Amino acid sequence: MKQTARIAWVGAALLAMAGFAALGIWQVERLAWKRELIARVERQMQAPPQSPPEPAQWAGLAKPDEYRRLRLQGRFEPGEVLVQASTELGGGFWVLAPLRLDDGAVVLVNRGFVPPERRAVEQRQAVGDGLVQLTGLLRLSEPHGGVLRANEPKQDRWYSRDVGAIAARLGLRGPVAPFFVDEAADAAQPQRWPRPGLTVLRFSNNHAVYAATWFALAAMVAAAAGYLLFEERRRRAGAGAASLES
Repeated sequence: MKQTARIAWVGAALLAMAGFAALGIWQVERLAWKRELIARVERQMQAPPQSPPEPAQWAGLAKPDEYRRLRLQGRFEPGEVLVQASTELGGGFWVLAPLRLDDGAVVLVNRGFVPPERRAVEQRQAVGDGLVQLTGLLRLSEPHGGVLRANEPKQDRWYSRDVGAIAARLGLRGPVAPFFVDEAADAAQPQRWPRPGLTVLRFSNNHAVYAATWFALAAMVAAAAGYLLFEERRRRAGAGAASLES
């Protein structure tokens, strides 16, 4: 093997090893994050419902606050949006409606899922205009849209639950919370539409397997590179010995 080709091959092998090792380290970091998420959700699901954060606390809300159980009381205001959803019941829409709390603040409530055939208002349970009490999970806003599709507020096409954009589209007055609440399942109406209680709370955790795979690939490349270099050195040593004998 020529020296330039050998240098190029070794360089490519080093790059591959570094890339596989970096992916393995990333998966280890993801494993720690996923374990913390699962433990946090389990703790919060066992805690009693709390009052919603007050406006003075909104700016400090972050990922650790997500999935907190909240208890809300207020009246639903006119207006709602449908956000495309994919659930265990299939594809359809989340129904988001504004709830005016007793203190005057507004919280968007994800009332639950409806399939396409129940998209029309008359095909599902109306919110009513009386005082309501409900429990649910705090969820952070999902700005900008989905992975491949941006929200189109003017056309009422929503691919993520972007609280700010939805509040602007509905023309909500007063302070609007920067989060929304996934309404909990209603044991008294298990078959109602919209169907609440479909928040994903079980998270796949295969990061340890992925990390082991990337590290194994890095080790395989290292072993292959070492073997070829050894064979190249042995071949050159054999050729040198033959030259001396002749």
